[in-house]
Amino acid sequence: MTIGAALLAALALTGCGASVPTAPVTPEPNPLLPHASNESASPTTALRFRDGLLALARQDATQTRDEASCRAAAAHFTTAADSRESASIRARAHYNAGVAYQRCKLDREAREQFAKALAAEPTFHRARAELALLDFAASGGKNFDAAIAELTRAAVVDAQFKDATSLVHLGVLHLKRGRETPDADGLTDAQRAKKYAQSALAVDDRALPAYNLLALIHLGTAQRKAEASRTRGSLDKKKLDTQVLELAALVCSQAIRKDPRYAPIHNTAGMIQVELGDFTAAARSFDEARRIDPSFFEAHMNFAAVNLRFRGFSPAERAYRAALALRPDDYDARIGLAHALRGQIDDGNMTQKVAEVQRELAKAKQSAPERPEAYYNEGILTQEYAEIAGSEQPGLASRKAKELFGVFLQKAGTDPTYADAARRARERIEEIEQIEGFMGHDRSMTAAERKAEEAERKNRMAEEEARAGEEEAPKPATNP
Repeated sequence: MTIGAALLAALALTGCGASVPTAPVTPEPNPLLPHASNESASPTTALRFRDGLLALARQDATQTRDEASCRAAAAHFTTAADSRESASIRARAHYNAGVAYQRCKLDREAREQFAKALAAEPTFHRARAELALLDFAASGGKNFDAAIAELTRAAVVDAQFKDATSLVHLGVLHLKRGRETPDADGLTDAQRAKKYAQSALAVDDRALPAYNLLALIHLGTAQRKAEASRTRGSLDKKKLDTQVLELAALVCSQAIRKDPRYAPIHNTAGMIQVELGDFTAAARSFDEARRIDPSFFEAHMNFAAVNLRFRGFSPAERAYRAALALRPDDYDARIGLAHALRGQIDDGNMTQKVAEVQRELAKAKQSAPERPEAYYNEGILTQEYAEIAGSEQPGLASRKAKELFGVFLQKAGTDPTYADAARRARERIEEIEQIEGFMGHDRSMTAAERKAEEAERKNRMAEEEARAGEEEAPKPATNP
């Protein structure tokens, strides 16, 4: 969801890549020691496990996850898996190799190792869970039912509610799916997710991903109540929001006290603070999340979005550039960067900045030509600056801006997401047409008078866009 026509997608707050609230789990499951039940590994295999675990620990200590180090760590475990150890120990060796590959997004190799782990030990719930998640990702995040079925077998049947990580994964997928129709047990997906989050915390009261999931469940509940109150025209929206949001904030606070180095909980805290209207605290939380984990794309995006709200264009630019370094083809980050650059245009840098914004918008259109936001933003840029900056011939900028707003309206269609932007685009088109008609019929105006009239018009439009951004608070578009 966007907040304000001028920004469109640029100010949407994000979690970790879903279209509804969900929670990130740990970057990878913890590797397992080379023993199970009363079995013991041979001294040679134990040494190979030790070397592999030390290699993973060095990655954590140095914060380096290059492909060579991931393959080297995996090799220690695959060598152990080739030994004549028990099926249980071989399964753990393959599983740890999969963990090592997964750290560097070597999904094909990781999948192969998790499959071998499950073949060696068919009730190995962690391997089953990881395969289910890889299959879900391969489906484009769409095949919820199959993933939930496999995760239920892993977390409930095989692990018997004793593995916090698998339970959180299962809760995440239920929350992402978001079915409101009760199942055979009378539970909605959100209620299922809450059940699994609480079960995970019963197993491990320091399971930070479970706290994060629980906080996001409360956040989603507050948002649904707020939406319901708006639909009814209720006057007690703030009360409905605040009570549940403060509970969500409390969950975040408890988690941060247990481990302040878990980046996702700071991102979630920021999303809650946005809903509570404390944007300064939200900016601090998002900044802390991205400081702890510089690869946390969503935290960069959220920090930039909150800064844009208060015209913090330079910090927003830096955050969007950090996000694009992680995902060079991300459309929303590209639109956000264009807006942050446009906000820095002044008389001293106009030609340079206008060209920069045009380049970013061109890249956005290239990456997702079907989306409308770039055309709206380019229309504003063209109408306000193109002629002054010399990138358009005198008299042609308004005509081109009108065409761009027209393309935006065509692509936006009847999508309610763009309703406010569509209204403002029509207003801009109408004003351009009025000016064209006025200029065509009254040629008695001096150049100075025309300049003054244009300056007054731009001030009016700028004030309207600023009010549009202030009227609507940033809403989380996605959650982890």
